[in-house]
Amino acid sequence: MISIAGARPGVRVAVLATYVLLVEWARALVVAVPGATVPALILGGFALAVAAVGFTPKRLGIERTHLGLRILGGFALAAVLLLPGAVRVGSVPLLPAGLAVAAIAVSIGEELAFRGALYAALEDVGGAPLAVLGTTLLWTLGHALSHPPAFLGAVAAAGLVLGLWRWACRDLVGPIIGHVIADLAL
Repeated sequence: MISIAGARPGVRVAVLATYVLLVEWARALVVAVPGATVPALILGGFALAVAAVGFTPKRLGIERTHLGLRILGGFALAAVLLLPGAVRVGSVPLLPAGLAVAAIAVSIGEELAFRGALYAALEDVGGAPLAVLGTTLLWTLGHALSHPPAFLGAVAAAGLVLGLWRWACRDLVGPIIGHVIADLAL
């Protein structure tokens, strides 16, 4: 993705969005193959993280400044993301170790791709409103094959909350932590 980092902003957005959506959809299709779930999630997470190559940590929102507050913010985001699941009756099942590692890999990759690289590229084109709304739309489209249609509203809401955090705090550490915890718990 390094070669498109210097491209015109609109071209950069188009290439990044196409790449990220293709990775998400391919991952969703491969996960359906028996025995391929964990490798597909882990490889998909790494492939999504590639979208962030060429962007500085500052542009991605992963600087070390105020790290304690960023981590605390991640736990706050996780609490918000987990609220819908809190109304479910029963205990939350523990993920097997391999699936937990896969969930962590894909969560980090998705955040680096959507609220990291795509957010930065969209912000260059149309500012924060386009970045927040654009990443929310692309995030929802990216999950169209892996989630039932009735759940896509919740996916969009989570994407909007994470995108608004990215904008308001100029931070990606919080969304990464919140996303990882939410994926491990749900």
